[in-house]
Amino acid sequence: MRLAQYPHGAFSHEGQMVDKPLLEKAKGFWLIAFSKYMKESPMKALVCVKQVVDHNVRIRIKQDHSDVDISDSKLSINPFDEIAVEEAVRLKERGLISEVVVVSIGNTGVGDVLRTALAAGADRAIHILTKNSLTPLIVAKTITAITRNEKPDIILLGKQAIDDDCNQVGQMLAALLDLPQATNVSEITISDNSLTAVREVDGGLETLNLSLPAVLTTDLRLNTPRNISLPNVIKAKKKPVKEIDFDSLGINPSSRLTIIKVDEPARRKAGIIVPDINTLLDKLKNEEKVI
Repeated sequence: MRLAQYPHGAFSHEGQMVDKPLLEKAKGFWLIAFSKYMKESPMKALVCVKQVVDHNVRIRIKQDHSDVDISDSKLSINPFDEIAVEEAVRLKERGLISEVVVVSIGNTGVGDVLRTALAAGADRAIHILTKNSLTPLIVAKTITAITRNEKPDIILLGKQAIDDDCNQVGQMLAALLDLPQATNVSEITISDNSLTAVREVDGGLETLNLSLPAVLTTDLRLNTPRNISLPNVIKAKKKPVKEIDFDSLGINPSSRLTIIKVDEPARRKAGIIVPDINTLLDKLKNEEKVI
């Protein structure tokens, strides 16, 4: 609807004069209607985020090769989880869900990641406080405990974390909660009480129809996260962050996995430039013996 403003507080709509008070009344009506719609759509999204070493930082190995050395390293939100946050916020902006809750596990530094998610548009955050380094199964059990309390309609998380690339938490979480799941999701459509997810598979795409609640893990192609403005960063400081001590959940943090040794990837030999295809074939056959 295009409106042209005229003097004396009147507006023109399709050639007819409309008094400004009448326009304000109509505006108020639509705001009330939208507010009522949001209250009638109480769907909730729970988004799991993880703090990882920033992808621009060169990883260092501890001298005893026991683990990765992250001391003094820049930490940030896992890129795949950032996509999950963005998608939840977009669903809220489209009126499909009414609340976005983010949850993360870790020490006090994890609060920075939660504030980033809140600045991106999430409504509130839950911080599970622990100094332990948890394996994927323990993480899934922890999120399960939070999920049973929050009762979300959609659970979103990145398909994997860039620090360990395990790609396990989403699948384990769905199994523990006995919920339908879609992994590596590149497109989401919500209709009534069901969800359609397009996921990346080898050689193409697969479309799944899921009943809600459901667990979704996000792929890079799902969206491009927005740039966070300074005003939203300031607003995020006022949004609620609930802290829960990990020990209060009654979950055994002991791991079934043992790290034997951590090493950097083996260095590859420098390549050479060959003058023609015959030379290339000769080297592949007689030197590398791969053909």
